Amino acid sequence: MSLDLAAADRAIARGRVLTLLALAGVVAVYVLALQFTPPERLQGLAQKIFYLHVPAAWSGLMAFVLVGITSALFLWLKEPRLDAFAEASAEVGLMFSVIMLTTGPIWGKPIWGTWWTWDARLTFTLFEFLLFCGYFALRSAVREREERAKFSAVVGIMGMLLVPFIHLTVYLFNTTHPQPVVARVDGPALPGVMLRTFLISLGTFTLLYLGFVMQRYGIAIRTAHQEALDA
Repeated sequence: MSLDLAAADRAIARGRVLTLLALAGVVAVYVLALQFTPPERLQGLAQKIFYLHVPAAWSGLMAFVLVGITSALFLWLKEPRLDAFAEASAEVGLMFSVIMLTTGPIWGKPIWGTWWTWDARLTFTLFEFLLFCGYFALRSAVREREERAKFSAVVGIMGMLLVPFIHLTVYLFNTTHPQPVVARVDGPALPGVMLRTFLISLGTFTLLYLGFVMQRYGIAIRTAHQEALDA
């Protein structure tokens, strides 16, 4: 366990460095978006939220996919570190989901004329968020570590399975939410200068995810170690 604790400390330290770099990158992205990227012709300045909203959505959904993958591996291998990573990724995913669900209405109000509509994409994204709120409620309710990890893994897998459906909602339903402008079969529909800013933001938010999850993983390992000592 001492090696695990040493690895946890290294993960926390490296995660802090990545987080600081990523936060500086977020500031740089918004300087780039506001000063050096032209506004969209129809949406105007409101479209600038795109460079925050979409990367946050990407990071949140990526986090939930990784929760599902590591949860499935935990059920197979029974490795506690996989459960610790799943918990860490779920917590970071919830944080990004809050950003996504906050910036979406701010962007939607001037464009759609309303803060919220029960559109299929929005509704299932909210359901995903609530599912992972339930994930942490479950983790808080179950005290026995192995049982908690097992039950949480099942919920984590369910959350992962919902992610591709969220992506497909704009194709399966008649939705207010626009279809993707980057992840398209025929290539991105964004002008080059906007695509550049978006890709930089996407990379920055991915780095931010890594920084946060490394720190949270290290904390989870230390917490598990303390629980084992107290048992």
